[in-house]
Amino acid sequence: MWRGGRALLRILTNLADRRLARSQCTIPVAALAFGEYSGEMVRNRIIEAWAFAAVDPYRAVTHNKGIMNGVDAVVLATGNDWRAVEAGAHAYAARTGRYASLSTWSVGKKGELVGELEMPMAVGIVGGATRVHPAACAALKLMGIQSASELAEIIVSVGLAQNLGALRALATEGIQQGHMSLHARQVAVAAGIPQESIHAIVEQMVKEGNIHVSRALEIMDEWRTR
Repeated sequence: MWRGGRALLRILTNLADRRLARSQCTIPVAALAFGEYSGEMVRNRIIEAWAFAAVDPYRAVTHNKGIMNGVDAVVLATGNDWRAVEAGAHAYAARTGRYASLSTWSVGKKGELVGELEMPMAVGIVGGATRVHPAACAALKLMGIQSASELAEIIVSVGLAQNLGALRALATEGIQQGHMSLHARQVAVAAGIPQESIHAIVEQMVKEGNIHVSRALEIMDEWRTR
């Protein structure tokens, strides 16, 4: 080294806080309404759930884990280093000295729900598995990615969408209900139920609390004999 030093660490950090990516969404309050829940009620509960994560590190951990459910999936699918992104994200969440939410949710000027997610996103589309692994190449081609910044934008958008879905479920009908519906859908698909009938059969199985391949087939047979 020209100053008389020596190289000790070949990789310094995965906290890429100079490569931030940001995503924002605006959702009309009417689009949030479902079942017995008004749009205003859903909006307010989502913001309350976010506020809990913003001030309580214990809640923030699970809140951010939900964001990373979406982020990690895209990072992994495109052949990038999900462990580096994950580590950088959690370090960024604690940059003020206290671990907090990566996202923010608020009420817009017209009463709409506004969400924003900002986090480090050091990903690429050249080199490594991104150009070698067939699945990674297919994922990039499917998304029409032309630059690393475009990929970063998509990843944080998926993270924000995942966060919205989790908060909506937690603040209203509960996450278990959503899990049951997803499981019932998987069961219906495994039973070979036609696409046009899956939604109705899923609803009936969830309502009965009887989610099995045999029950999906029984319901289908009952409908055919009517």
